[in-house]
Amino acid sequence: MEASPLTKQARPEIFQQKIVKLYESLFKDDADAEDDKPEGFWREFFLLKPDRASLLKILHEFGPDDLIQLQPQTQQLFFRAVACLKTGNGTASLHALETLTTFFSAVLPKRYTNPSSDMIAILAGLDQVDTIFTDFVGALDTIIRNGKTLELRQRAVEVVLSITSGAYQTSLLTYFIQRDLFPAIMKFTQESDTPERALEPFILLGLLANYNKFEFQNPYQLRLNDFVNEAAIQTIVRCVGQACKKLRGQYLAILEDLPEGWSLAHTLSVIGLGKIAPGAKANQKPNHDPEAAKQMFAKLPGQEAAILLGTYDFSHANKLFCFNLVTMPADKGEEQPISNLLSLTSYLLQHAFLSARATNYAHLSLMVFRLLIEDQILCKRICSEDSKVAVRLCRQRQPYLPIVKGERILATSILDTMVDGINHNLRKRLDVSLYTLCVGITLRIVSYLSRSRTHLQYHWSELFRSLLALIRFLTTYAPDLKDLPHFETLLDLVVNLLALSLSAGEAFLPTASAYDDLFYKVVESGEVLMKFRDTYSLSKRPSNSIDTLINVSTHYKSLLESGGSKKNLTSTQVAEVIKQGYETLSIQTKEGLDGWERYREADDRTLLKKMARATVQDVQVMVRV
Repeated sequence: MEASPLTKQARPEIFQQKIVKLYESLFKDDADAEDDKPEGFWREFFLLKPDRASLLKILHEFGPDDLIQLQPQTQQLFFRAVACLKTGNGTASLHALETLTTFFSAVLPKRYTNPSSDMIAILAGLDQVDTIFTDFVGALDTIIRNGKTLELRQRAVEVVLSITSGAYQTSLLTYFIQRDLFPAIMKFTQESDTPERALEPFILLGLLANYNKFEFQNPYQLRLNDFVNEAAIQTIVRCVGQACKKLRGQYLAILEDLPEGWSLAHTLSVIGLGKIAPGAKANQKPNHDPEAAKQMFAKLPGQEAAILLGTYDFSHANKLFCFNLVTMPADKGEEQPISNLLSLTSYLLQHAFLSARATNYAHLSLMVFRLLIEDQILCKRICSEDSKVAVRLCRQRQPYLPIVKGERILATSILDTMVDGINHNLRKRLDVSLYTLCVGITLRIVSYLSRSRTHLQYHWSELFRSLLALIRFLTTYAPDLKDLPHFETLLDLVVNLLALSLSAGEAFLPTASAYDDLFYKVVESGEVLMKFRDTYSLSKRPSNSIDTLINVSTHYKSLLESGGSKKNLTSTQVAEVIKQGYETLSIQTKEGLDGWERYREADDRTLLKKMARATVQDVQVMVRV
């Protein structure tokens, strides 16, 4: 019997998926490839499961000019994918969406000579772009709103994310501005089965709401203002909390920072003998050397931090969102969303100096807390017993603040985070706006406490020590700092916060000893304060209260010098003189020490544009995975 012809064929060394052969056939650079592929080709193309890694690899090999030369093929792919989306065939539509996400994420971020016109040429051509993009955006809107499955709707969101992030600086986004996707996105968000599924739609809203928002009236901004669907808002707040928890986990994976109680195992590990420590080691995290850990920290936060842009925009635009963000209780077995957000902020602040990206995200999260504190109703809650919550604050770098276990008033955790921000970012190239935010938020809390005469149990000595250490730093490195933009604002905030605390401390400090301690620290820093005043000519600034601090210091210095023959008094004796000196002390302060300017978004225009670009880059990485 004669052998079958099939057995005579050589066995291929590598089996190649059929879809990969179709990719190679489509993007082959020859005359035949430019001809329209037959209907059967496209039917098979979208019925086969996409191999996204292979498609990405093929497209990465083409430069911008190569893709412009391949526009007959790229246009065919886009036209056919849109037609497939319009038919609503479940499996084919899902595959078309996955293919488009990969296609956009590979093609659009490339550096084109004329981005808008080149992208239009690659996708549709100038004569057909209006028609095809109107159909494309309409089909996506329908799928996101009413797709048959949550997975299909999620894939449609990913397509919009990929084109929004890839073509962010081009005119292509105007099609997503003209066709309002907000109702569809919010409907999908509300119907999501888990908070995590709301992550991508919310990030998408953040990008769309920031598109040219300073150049024209962005409709997504208006939608955020008017949105009152509390169920959808609560889903988003939970999503923000979960994303922040995940981002914090990335820091903890590098260095676990929970303070350990005494144990033999812990003691042995501290002295380098951890290997002989008794007990299970299955869950122990590796100990990285400081330099390796620093490099790992510099790559954080992860791309999910893009959610902070939308969180800022919603906080700025919508009071109901702010209320839910502050008040929403924890789900079973979880932390409160506001606790996770503040916790992440503390980790961002301790590592902000490692990269511009981490610094920018730290700015965004601080701006959210500034907006919350400036709402006097929310500030009242944040400073009251009703807000008690446990917050895990970063302890990955010294100096450490005192540990407070269990639940405590939210304002105290916010103050700790601001103090950490002040302590851990002192550099000759000082980030003035970061410090202005940290000190400004602290001033707003102290201002509310003093006006409402709310005595807050807190380690105030740590705050005052950090503020005076900041003044010492600003004095020492004045030649490097004095020409930095908006530096005078920071000088005024630091001094006025201390002056307000001196003049109104009785209204918010919990004990008389806490008030005495503040005076002690100011008196102790008398020489530094005088040098600080002279270095920056602060006496000439009508908005600065440096004279209040120096008058207090001078008053007590004269009392100490006239107090007898002893030159070296103990701290107890000095504290006693401070108590006695209250009778003869008159604190002259300027009006409006407890006042502050309400947040104006236009003041941070440059930063917000920078943040939108940083978020775009993170989303490009997200959709490529």
